[in-house]
Amino acid sequence: MRTALLAITACLLGAAACDSGDTPAAVPGVASSPVVTTASQQAPSNSAQASSAAIDTGLPPKPAPATVAKYIAALNAIDPEIVNGKVDKAVSRGMSQCVSIKLTKADRAKLVQVTNSRFISPNHPEGFGTTTAEQILDVVHANLCPSY
Repeated sequence: MRTALLAITACLLGAAACDSGDTPAAVPGVASSPVVTTASQQAPSNSAQASSAAIDTGLPPKPAPATVAKYIAALNAIDPEIVNGKVDKAVSRGMSQCVSIKLTKADRAKLVQVTNSRFISPNHPEGFGTTTAEQILDVVHANLCPSY
């Protein structure tokens, strides 16, 4: 019985004890039952997950490469240290800032404060200051989430 349980466990964990098909290999002396999967149990597609995440979290759609280039150029025009050579990080911070914009539309002072704490660099661990944070906020809003 212990051997059968080990074989079933190995099968369930995807070990080599399973055959190449979609079902586990039969284990002598152990009854098997078919696995039924309903549509509601199946994992949603990547596009469904992405649109669901955008709806649930307020994240805008992933920007196109041309938009990213324009966004990065605008940040670099303010201060190259904002991006600091880390484009993905700057985009990620901008996307997160879009969520804050969506949730805190009416309170610009709060958004500037959040921007200043979100956009940091090694030489600006406390942020770039209010004036620069206002500029960063405007660049994020104009480029990554203009409809917010």
